[in-house]
Amino acid sequence: MNATRTAILTLILIPCVGLLGSHSASAQGTLKIVSSLPRTGSANAQTSTIVNGIKMAIDEVGGKVDGWTIAYQDMDDASPQRGNWDPAVEAQNANTAAKDEEVVAYIGTFNSGAAKVAIPILNRAGLVMVSPANTYPGLTKPGKGEANEPMVYRPSGKINYFRVVPTDDLQGVQAANWAKDLGIHKVFILHDRELYGEGIADVFKKQAESLGIEVVGFEGIDSKAANYRSTVTKIKALNPDLVYFGGTTQSNAGQIAKDLRSGGFKGKYMVPDGCFEQAFIDAAGAGNLNDNTFITFGGLPPEKLTGRGAQFCSAYRTKYSADPEAYAAYGYECARVILQAMARAKTKDRAGVLEAIAATKDFDGVLARWSFDANGDTSSTVMSGQTVHGGKFEFVKILGD
Repeated sequence: MNATRTAILTLILIPCVGLLGSHSASAQGTLKIVSSLPRTGSANAQTSTIVNGIKMAIDEVGGKVDGWTIAYQDMDDASPQRGNWDPAVEAQNANTAAKDEEVVAYIGTFNSGAAKVAIPILNRAGLVMVSPANTYPGLTKPGKGEANEPMVYRPSGKINYFRVVPTDDLQGVQAANWAKDLGIHKVFILHDRELYGEGIADVFKKQAESLGIEVVGFEGIDSKAANYRSTVTKIKALNPDLVYFGGTTQSNAGQIAKDLRSGGFKGKYMVPDGCFEQAFIDAAGAGNLNDNTFITFGGLPPEKLTGRGAQFCSAYRTKYSADPEAYAAYGYECARVILQAMARAKTKDRAGVLEAIAATKDFDGVLARWSFDANGDTSSTVMSGQTVHGGKFEFVKILGD
Protein backbone atom coordinates (compact mmCIF):
# COMPACT_ATOMS: atom_id res chain seq x y z
CA MET A 1 0.00 0.00 0.00
CA ASN A 2 1.57 3.31 -1.03
CA ALA A 3 1.77 6.35 1.20
CA THR A 4 -0.91 8.27 -0.66
CA ARG A 5 -3.49 5.49 -0.34
CA THR A 6 -2.60 5.03 3.33
CA ALA A 7 -3.17 8.72 4.00
CA ILE A 8 -6.52 8.72 2.21
CA LEU A 9 -7.75 5.64 4.08
CA THR A 10 -6.60 7.16 7.35
CA LEU A 11 -8.66 10.29 6.67
CA ILE A 12 -11.69 8.16 5.90
CA LEU A 13 -11.34 5.82 8.87
CA ILE A 14 -10.68 8.42 11.57
CA PRO A 15 -14.18 9.99 11.31
CA CYS A 16 -15.73 6.54 11.13
CA VAL A 17 -13.96 5.42 14.28
CA GLY A 18 -15.19 8.58 15.97
CA LEU A 19 -18.75 7.88 14.91
CA LEU A 20 -18.54 4.28 16.07
CA GLY A 21 -17.15 5.43 19.42
CA SER A 22 -20.01 7.91 19.82
CA HIS A 23 -22.61 5.26 18.99
CA SER A 24 -21.05 2.81 21.41
CA ALA A 25 -21.12 5.39 24.21
CA SER A 26 -24.78 6.18 23.53
CA ALA A 27 -25.61 2.49 23.85
CA GLN A 28 -23.68 1.91 27.08
CA GLY A 29 -23.48 5.25 28.86
CA THR A 30 -24.92 6.37 32.17
CA LEU A 31 -27.94 8.57 32.78
CA LYS A 32 -28.15 9.82 36.34
CA ILE A 33 -31.22 10.78 38.36
CA VAL A 34 -30.72 12.62 41.64
CA SER A 35 -33.24 13.47 44.32
CA SER A 36 -32.98 16.28 46.85
CA LEU A 37 -35.19 15.79 49.89
CA PRO A 38 -34.92 16.41 53.67
CA ARG A 39 -33.34 13.21 54.94
CA THR A 40 -32.36 14.64 58.33
CA GLY A 41 -35.06 15.36 60.92
CA SER A 42 -38.63 14.18 61.34
CA ALA A 43 -39.39 14.36 57.60
CA ASN A 44 -37.07 11.39 57.11
CA ALA A 45 -39.80 8.78 57.54
CA GLN A 46 -41.86 10.40 54.78
CA THR A 47 -38.93 11.02 52.44
CA SER A 48 -37.55 7.52 52.98
CA THR A 49 -40.73 6.13 51.44
CA ILE A 50 -40.40 8.61 48.55
CA VAL A 51 -36.86 7.35 47.94
CA ASN A 52 -38.12 3.76 48.15
CA GLY A 53 -40.69 4.61 45.49
CA ILE A 54 -38.00 6.06 43.22
CA LYS A 55 -35.85 2.95 43.63
CA MET A 56 -38.81 0.69 42.88
CA ALA A 57 -39.46 2.46 39.57
CA ILE A 58 -35.80 2.09 38.57
CA ASP A 59 -35.77 -1.57 39.61
CA GLU A 60 -38.83 -2.22 37.47
CA VAL A 61 -36.90 -1.34 34.30
CA GLY A 62 -33.89 -3.37 35.41
CA GLY A 63 -31.86 -0.22 35.97
CA LYS A 64 -31.59 0.42 32.23
CA VAL A 65 -33.34 2.41 29.49
CA ASP A 66 -32.49 1.65 25.85
CA GLY A 67 -29.16 0.21 26.89
CA TRP A 68 -28.27 3.16 29.12
CA THR A 69 -27.49 2.42 32.75
CA ILE A 70 -29.62 4.41 35.21
CA ALA A 71 -27.70 5.66 38.22
CA TYR A 72 -29.50 7.18 41.19
CA GLN A 73 -28.18 9.47 43.93
CA ASP A 74 -30.15 10.24 47.09
CA MET A 75 -29.21 13.77 48.29
CA ASP A 76 -30.16 15.33 51.63
CA ASP A 77 -31.23 19.01 51.55
CA ALA A 78 -31.62 19.25 55.34
CA SER A 79 -29.01 20.23 57.89
CA PRO A 80 -28.59 18.99 61.49
CA GLN A 81 -28.73 22.60 62.72
CA ARG A 82 -32.21 23.18 61.26
CA GLY A 83 -33.51 19.64 61.45
CA ASN A 84 -35.31 20.48 58.23
CA TRP A 85 -34.49 21.65 54.71
CA ASP A 86 -31.76 24.27 54.57
CA PRO A 87 -31.49 26.89 51.77
CA ALA A 88 -27.69 26.65 51.70
CA VAL A 89 -27.75 22.86 51.43
CA GLU A 90 -30.44 22.89 48.74
CA ALA A 91 -28.42 25.41 46.71
CA GLN A 92 -25.34 23.21 47.05
CA ASN A 93 -27.29 20.13 45.91
CA ALA A 94 -28.69 21.95 42.88
CA ASN A 95 -25.29 23.31 41.88
CA THR A 96 -23.67 19.90 42.28
CA ALA A 97 -26.30 18.30 40.06
CA ALA A 98 -26.06 21.11 37.48
CA LYS A 99 -22.28 20.60 37.17
CA ASP A 100 -22.49 16.81 36.78
CA GLU A 101 -23.03 16.24 33.06
CA GLU A 102 -24.38 12.73 33.63
CA VAL A 103 -27.34 14.10 35.62
CA VAL A 104 -30.36 14.44 33.33
CA ALA A 105 -33.17 14.70 35.93
CA TYR A 106 -33.61 16.10 39.44
CA ILE A 107 -36.42 14.80 41.68
CA GLY A 108 -37.38 17.35 44.32
CA THR A 109 -37.97 19.18 46.33
CA PHE A 110 -40.18 18.18 49.25
CA ASN A 111 -40.63 21.75 50.53
CA SER A 112 -41.85 24.56 48.27
CA GLY A 113 -39.40 27.01 49.80
CA ALA A 114 -36.55 24.73 48.76
CA ALA A 115 -37.92 24.66 45.23
CA LYS A 116 -37.55 28.44 44.99
CA VAL A 117 -33.83 27.94 45.60
CA ALA A 118 -33.28 25.04 43.21
CA ILE A 119 -35.43 25.82 40.17
CA PRO A 120 -33.47 28.81 38.78
CA ILE A 121 -30.12 27.04 39.30
CA LEU A 122 -31.31 24.00 37.38
CA ASN A 123 -33.09 26.17 34.82
CA ARG A 124 -29.83 27.84 33.82
CA ALA A 125 -28.31 24.38 33.38
CA GLY A 126 -31.21 23.11 31.26
CA LEU A 127 -31.83 20.36 33.82
CA VAL A 128 -35.39 19.11 34.31
CA MET A 129 -36.83 19.07 37.84
CA VAL A 130 -39.87 17.02 38.81
CA SER A 131 -41.38 17.41 42.28
CA PRO A 132 -43.38 14.81 44.19
CA ALA A 133 -44.59 17.23 46.87
CA ASN A 134 -44.29 21.00 46.14
CA THR A 135 -47.73 22.60 46.24
CA TYR A 136 -47.10 26.39 46.37
CA PRO A 137 -48.95 27.78 43.28
CA GLY A 138 -46.50 30.61 42.50
CA LEU A 139 -43.83 28.14 41.39
CA THR A 140 -45.75 27.57 38.16
CA LYS A 141 -48.93 29.63 37.94
CA PRO A 142 -48.92 33.29 36.87
CA GLY A 143 -51.13 35.43 39.08
CA LYS A 144 -51.24 32.85 41.90
CA GLY A 145 -48.17 34.04 43.79
CA GLU A 146 -45.99 37.13 43.92
CA ALA A 147 -45.88 39.61 41.06
CA ASN A 148 -42.71 38.22 39.47
CA GLU A 149 -43.66 34.57 39.78
CA PRO A 150 -43.12 32.16 38.13
CA MET A 151 -40.87 33.93 35.58
CA VAL A 152 -38.27 34.68 38.28
CA TYR A 153 -37.60 30.95 38.41
CA ARG A 154 -37.03 30.75 34.64
CA PRO A 155 -33.93 32.84 33.84
CA SER A 156 -33.48 30.95 30.56
CA GLY A 157 -37.04 31.79 29.55
CA LYS A 158 -37.88 28.08 29.31
CA ILE A 159 -39.86 25.84 31.66
CA ASN A 160 -37.80 23.12 33.33
CA TYR A 161 -39.93 22.52 36.47
CA PHE A 162 -42.83 20.06 36.70
CA ARG A 163 -44.81 18.48 39.53
CA VAL A 164 -47.09 15.48 39.87
CA VAL A 165 -49.09 16.82 42.83
CA PRO A 166 -52.01 19.31 42.73
CA THR A 167 -51.37 22.80 44.10
CA ASP A 168 -52.51 24.76 47.15
CA ASP A 169 -54.84 27.06 45.25
CA LEU A 170 -56.92 23.90 44.86
CA GLN A 171 -56.22 22.35 48.27
CA GLY A 172 -56.83 25.52 50.28
CA VAL A 173 -60.17 26.07 48.57
CA GLN A 174 -61.31 22.51 49.14
CA ALA A 175 -60.21 22.68 52.79
CA ALA A 176 -62.41 25.72 53.37
CA ASN A 177 -65.29 24.07 51.52
CA TRP A 178 -64.90 21.04 53.77
CA ALA A 179 -64.88 23.26 56.84
CA LYS A 180 -68.19 24.73 55.68
CA ASP A 181 -69.59 21.22 55.20
CA LEU A 182 -68.46 20.36 58.75
CA GLY A 183 -70.65 23.17 60.07
CA ILE A 184 -67.86 25.61 60.89
CA HIS A 185 -68.95 29.21 61.51
CA LYS A 186 -65.82 30.72 63.10
CA VAL A 187 -62.18 29.89 62.42
CA PHE A 188 -58.85 31.01 63.85
CA ILE A 189 -56.05 30.59 61.29
CA LEU A 190 -52.40 30.00 62.19
CA HIS A 191 -49.48 29.61 59.81
CA ASP A 192 -45.74 28.95 60.05
CA ARG A 193 -44.67 32.07 58.08
CA GLU A 194 -43.10 29.88 55.41
CA LEU A 195 -43.88 29.86 51.71
CA TYR A 196 -46.04 26.76 51.77
CA GLY A 197 -47.72 27.27 55.13
CA GLU A 198 -48.60 30.94 54.86
CA GLY A 199 -49.58 30.48 51.23
CA ILE A 200 -52.15 27.77 51.85
CA ALA A 201 -53.42 29.56 54.97
CA ASP A 202 -54.08 32.65 52.87
CA VAL A 203 -55.98 30.63 50.24
CA PHE A 204 -58.03 28.99 53.01
CA LYS A 205 -58.79 32.40 54.55
CA LYS A 206 -60.05 33.92 51.31
CA GLN A 207 -62.27 30.96 50.50
CA ALA A 208 -63.60 30.73 54.06
CA GLU A 209 -64.60 34.40 54.01
CA SER A 210 -66.30 33.96 50.64
CA LEU A 211 -68.35 31.14 52.17
CA GLY A 212 -69.45 33.29 55.10
CA ILE A 213 -67.15 31.69 57.68
CA GLU A 214 -65.95 34.33 60.14
CA VAL A 215 -62.16 34.51 60.40
CA VAL A 216 -61.49 35.67 63.98
CA GLY A 217 -57.70 35.49 63.78
CA PHE A 218 -54.87 35.11 61.26
CA GLU A 219 -51.42 34.83 62.83
CA GLY A 220 -47.96 33.51 62.11
CA ILE A 221 -46.16 31.43 64.73
CA ASP A 222 -42.55 30.82 65.67
CA SER A 223 -42.15 27.24 64.46
CA LYS A 224 -39.26 26.67 66.90
CA ALA A 225 -41.20 27.74 70.00
CA ALA A 226 -41.38 25.31 72.91
CA ASN A 227 -45.14 25.80 73.27
CA TYR A 228 -48.09 27.94 72.16
CA ARG A 229 -50.01 28.33 75.41
CA SER A 230 -50.43 32.09 75.16
CA THR A 231 -51.76 31.71 71.60
CA VAL A 232 -54.22 29.06 72.80
CA THR A 233 -55.46 31.44 75.52
CA LYS A 234 -56.18 34.03 72.84
CA ILE A 235 -57.89 31.45 70.64
CA LYS A 236 -60.14 30.20 73.46
CA ALA A 237 -61.26 33.75 74.24
CA LEU A 238 -62.48 34.15 70.64
CA ASN A 239 -64.31 30.78 70.77
CA PRO A 240 -63.82 29.52 67.17
CA ASP A 241 -65.27 26.22 65.98
CA LEU A 242 -62.05 25.40 64.14
CA VAL A 243 -58.33 26.15 64.27
CA TYR A 244 -56.68 25.87 60.87
CA PHE A 245 -52.90 25.58 60.72
CA GLY A 246 -51.03 26.25 57.50
CA GLY A 247 -47.79 24.39 58.03
CA THR A 248 -46.07 21.04 58.37
CA THR A 249 -45.14 18.49 60.97
CA GLN A 250 -41.68 20.02 60.99
CA SER A 251 -43.07 23.50 61.74
CA ASN A 252 -44.66 22.26 64.97
CA ALA A 253 -48.17 21.21 63.95
CA GLY A 254 -48.04 18.48 66.59
CA GLN A 255 -47.14 20.86 69.42
CA ILE A 256 -50.02 23.14 68.46
CA ALA A 257 -52.39 20.17 68.75
CA LYS A 258 -50.99 19.30 72.18
CA ASP A 259 -51.38 22.84 73.47
CA LEU A 260 -54.88 23.26 72.05
CA ARG A 261 -56.11 20.16 73.87
CA SER A 262 -54.20 20.75 77.12
CA GLY A 263 -55.45 24.33 77.07
CA GLY A 264 -59.06 23.17 76.92
CA PHE A 265 -59.92 23.93 73.29
CA LYS A 266 -62.78 21.61 72.33
CA GLY A 267 -63.20 22.61 68.69
CA LYS A 268 -61.86 21.04 65.52
CA TYR A 269 -58.31 21.23 64.19
CA MET A 270 -57.51 21.16 60.46
CA VAL A 271 -54.12 20.87 58.75
CA PRO A 272 -52.92 20.45 55.14
CA ASP A 273 -50.93 17.71 53.43
CA GLY A 274 -47.65 18.81 55.03
CA CYS A 275 -48.93 16.98 58.12
CA PHE A 276 -50.18 13.87 56.35
CA GLU A 277 -47.52 11.58 57.82
CA GLN A 278 -47.24 9.30 60.82
CA ALA A 279 -44.69 11.70 62.33
CA PHE A 280 -47.51 14.22 62.84
CA ILE A 281 -49.55 11.75 64.90
CA ASP A 282 -46.46 10.76 66.86
CA ALA A 283 -45.57 14.40 67.57
CA ALA A 284 -49.09 15.41 68.62
CA GLY A 285 -50.04 12.27 70.50
CA ALA A 286 -52.95 10.28 69.11
CA GLY A 287 -55.21 11.25 71.99
CA ASN A 288 -54.94 14.93 71.04
CA LEU A 289 -56.06 14.23 67.47
CA ASN A 290 -58.59 11.40 67.53
CA ASP A 291 -61.86 12.09 65.72
CA ASN A 292 -61.48 15.86 65.96
CA THR A 293 -58.63 16.54 63.54
CA PHE A 294 -58.97 16.85 59.77
CA ILE A 295 -56.25 16.59 57.15
CA THR A 296 -56.42 17.53 53.47
CA PHE A 297 -54.26 15.91 50.81
CA GLY A 298 -53.69 16.48 47.09
CA GLY A 299 -54.62 13.04 45.86
CA LEU A 300 -55.76 9.83 47.50
CA PRO A 301 -54.17 8.02 50.45
CA PRO A 302 -52.34 4.79 49.54
CA GLU A 303 -55.14 2.48 50.66
CA LYS A 304 -57.61 4.21 48.31
CA LEU A 305 -55.47 4.00 45.17
CA THR A 306 -56.77 1.70 42.45
CA GLY A 307 -55.31 0.10 39.33
CA ARG A 308 -51.60 0.78 38.99
CA GLY A 309 -51.67 2.66 42.29
CA ALA A 310 -52.98 -0.38 44.16
CA GLN A 311 -50.36 -2.53 42.44
CA PHE A 312 -47.65 -0.14 43.60
CA CYS A 313 -48.85 -0.23 47.21
CA SER A 314 -48.97 -4.03 47.19
CA ALA A 315 -45.48 -4.26 45.70
CA TYR A 316 -44.20 -1.72 48.22
CA ARG A 317 -45.54 -3.71 51.17
CA THR A 318 -44.00 -6.89 49.78
CA LYS A 319 -40.62 -5.27 49.21
CA TYR A 320 -40.34 -3.20 52.38
CA SER A 321 -42.68 -5.04 54.81
CA ALA A 322 -44.34 -1.72 55.65
CA ASP A 323 -47.10 0.55 54.41
CA PRO A 324 -46.02 3.46 52.21
CA GLU A 325 -46.44 6.99 53.53
CA ALA A 326 -48.70 9.28 51.50
CA TYR A 327 -45.99 10.67 49.19
CA ALA A 328 -44.30 7.35 48.37
CA ALA A 329 -46.53 6.96 45.32
CA TYR A 330 -45.57 10.45 44.16
CA GLY A 331 -41.86 9.62 44.32
CA TYR A 332 -42.58 6.49 42.30
CA GLU A 333 -44.63 8.54 39.84
CA CYS A 334 -41.84 11.10 39.38
CA ALA A 335 -39.33 8.38 38.59
CA ARG A 336 -41.67 6.62 36.15
CA VAL A 337 -42.36 9.87 34.30
CA ILE A 338 -38.63 10.48 33.97
CA LEU A 339 -37.82 6.92 32.90
CA GLN A 340 -40.52 6.89 30.25
CA ALA A 341 -39.35 10.29 29.03
CA MET A 342 -35.80 8.91 28.75
CA ALA A 343 -37.12 6.09 26.57
CA ARG A 344 -38.98 8.53 24.29
CA ALA A 345 -36.25 11.18 24.19
CA LYS A 346 -34.82 11.95 20.76
CA THR A 347 -31.44 12.49 22.39
CA LYS A 348 -30.31 10.91 25.65
CA ASP A 349 -29.22 14.14 27.25
CA ARG A 350 -30.71 16.93 29.35
CA ALA A 351 -32.36 18.67 26.41
CA GLY A 352 -33.90 15.48 25.09
CA VAL A 353 -35.23 14.34 28.45
CA LEU A 354 -36.61 17.81 29.25
CA GLU A 355 -38.41 17.97 25.92
CA ALA A 356 -39.90 14.50 26.40
CA ILE A 357 -41.13 15.26 29.93
CA ALA A 358 -42.77 18.50 28.78
CA ALA A 359 -44.65 16.45 26.16
CA THR A 360 -46.07 14.01 28.75
CA LYS A 361 -49.75 13.49 27.98
CA ASP A 362 -52.28 10.90 29.16
CA PHE A 363 -49.77 9.31 31.48
CA ASP A 364 -51.02 6.01 32.88
CA GLY A 365 -49.86 6.51 36.41
CA VAL A 366 -50.51 5.48 39.98
CA LEU A 367 -52.69 8.59 40.27
CA ALA A 368 -54.93 7.56 37.35
CA ARG A 369 -54.45 9.14 33.90
CA TRP A 370 -53.08 12.69 33.76
CA SER A 371 -51.02 15.13 31.68
CA PHE A 372 -48.62 18.03 32.27
CA ASP A 373 -50.11 21.38 31.25
CA ALA A 374 -48.25 24.32 29.73
CA ASN A 375 -47.13 25.50 33.18
CA GLY A 376 -45.71 22.14 34.20
CA ASP A 377 -48.62 21.25 36.49
CA THR A 378 -50.48 17.95 36.59
CA SER A 379 -54.00 17.89 35.20
CA SER A 380 -55.05 15.80 38.21
CA THR A 381 -57.21 17.74 40.67
CA VAL A 382 -58.25 14.95 43.05
CA MET A 383 -58.27 16.03 46.71
CA SER A 384 -59.12 13.95 49.73
CA GLY A 385 -59.91 14.46 53.39
CA GLN A 386 -58.82 12.29 56.29
CA THR A 387 -59.21 12.23 60.05
CA VAL A 388 -57.30 10.45 62.82
CA HIS A 389 -58.95 7.51 64.54
CA GLY A 390 -57.31 5.01 66.86
CA GLY A 391 -53.94 6.62 66.32
CA LYS A 392 -54.10 6.12 62.55
CA PHE A 393 -55.17 8.18 59.58
CA GLU A 394 -58.62 7.30 58.33
CA PHE A 395 -60.01 8.29 54.92
CA VAL A 396 -63.21 10.38 55.10
CA LYS A 397 -64.07 11.50 51.58
CA ILE A 398 -62.97 12.80 48.21
CA LEU A 399 -63.24 16.56 48.55
CA GLY A 400 -65.37 18.37 46.04
CA ASP A 401 -67.70 15.42 45.43
